[in-house]
Amino acid sequence: MSEQETISDAMVEELHEKLDREAEEGGYHLNPDRGFVRGLVHGLLQNRRRYGYQSCPCRLADGEKKEDLDIICPCDYRDPDLAEYGTCYCALYVSGDVLEGERELRSIPERRPSREERAQHRSRRSGPGSGAKTTTPVWRCRVCGYLCARDEAPEVCPICKAKKERFERFW
Repeated sequence: MSEQETISDAMVEELHEKLDREAEEGGYHLNPDRGFVRGLVHGLLQNRRRYGYQSCPCRLADGEKKEDLDIICPCDYRDPDLAEYGTCYCALYVSGDVLEGERELRSIPERRPSREERAQHRSRRSGPGSGAKTTTPVWRCRVCGYLCARDEAPEVCPICKAKKERFERFW
């Protein structure tokens, strides 16, 4: 039996509903092209079966979780890709303006560093004096106080649903 045959439509539908619910609760949106998204969800389920985790279906996984943590969906690059291009790399997640048809989807460049660059980055983070220093901005929701560390404030606060303009740079 192939991997394709072992993943049922019911399994795809169940994960699709879960991802959609979690996305909306967190202030994100799934791509409105249901057929396209179902294909991506099928890929996530294949990768979960293959590797034991849901790596991005549009990237090559190493098959070792610690090496692939950055591409487990939702990947580390989702938020900067959404802020810059209105979609994540595989177009599973889209911004509000893409959802509303105010911005067109287009292909985006791969943001993931090479394997060697990722290894160097991990080495620097675990080296002496690497403590709590961070260059990632911290954003605070002025409505509820929610804090998040990312390059851009989220489109919507995952706690109180306040819009992006209600965030201020905290650090």
